[in-house]
Amino acid sequence: MKNIGKIFSSFFRSKTLQPFFWTIGILAVLLFIIDSFIMPYYVNKGGTQIVPKVVGMKEEEAKKKLESLHLEPKRGEIRQDPSYPEGYVIVQNPAPEQTVKSGRRIYLTISGGEQDVIVPSLRGRSIRDAKFALDRAALKQGAIQYQVSIELPEGTIVTQDISAGSKVKKNTYISVIVSAGESIDSIYIPSLIGKTLGDAQKILKEKGLQPGNITYQINDELLPNTIIDQLPRANEVVTTQKNVDLFVSQAPDKFTKKPDKE
Repeated sequence: MKNIGKIFSSFFRSKTLQPFFWTIGILAVLLFIIDSFIMPYYVNKGGTQIVPKVVGMKEEEAKKKLESLHLEPKRGEIRQDPSYPEGYVIVQNPAPEQTVKSGRRIYLTISGGEQDVIVPSLRGRSIRDAKFALDRAALKQGAIQYQVSIELPEGTIVTQDISAGSKVKKNTYISVIVSAGESIDSIYIPSLIGKTLGDAQKILKEKGLQPGNITYQINDELLPNTIIDQLPRANEVVTTQKNVDLFVSQAPDKFTKKPDKE
């Protein structure tokens, strides 16, 4: 042990290594000064701010609030988000409640609103097929009008008010014009929603109309065999002998018997 102590003693007293030891010591002192005094001074120079929460605010309002606190708002990406209206802040960086230097940039991600959907082509389809196509695209069937047409068969869609391929918001109504064939004898469609299937069929026959396709849909809020929807809809103008498609409630029990079409 005494020999080891002599070796370390001679090692630290070595004139050759003393400059090295002095350099290490000076560097350690400099690091302490930088860490304890210079860096805090630099960070705190000009003051600090606590980042406010601007998520959920309109972009312009968020910018004004940040600028009033001497922070610099900076628009980031625009992201589709159905949870926030278009033009509202959905993400901020740095996050709220963080302490930052005055003048710090705050990056804002802005909502582009709900994602648009593409309008399908309805030309040449039946009203029934068009409704299914619109349902799949998260769109709704709008008004249906009829006009004389020799271009397309009777009962098929000639034009639509919003052209195919257009981008629109979900649940937008798409109105169509349907071919009435080479002549038209107008009649108003009666309202059938809420009536029983049997009553609806009788009303159609009395009006000179025909029950068309009957589609059953599970519904536990209405009595079975109640009309949920109809195509064409009430008060739309069609030709006599026109078929009216009916959408009828069905009990959740899969064994519920469907009545025969009268």
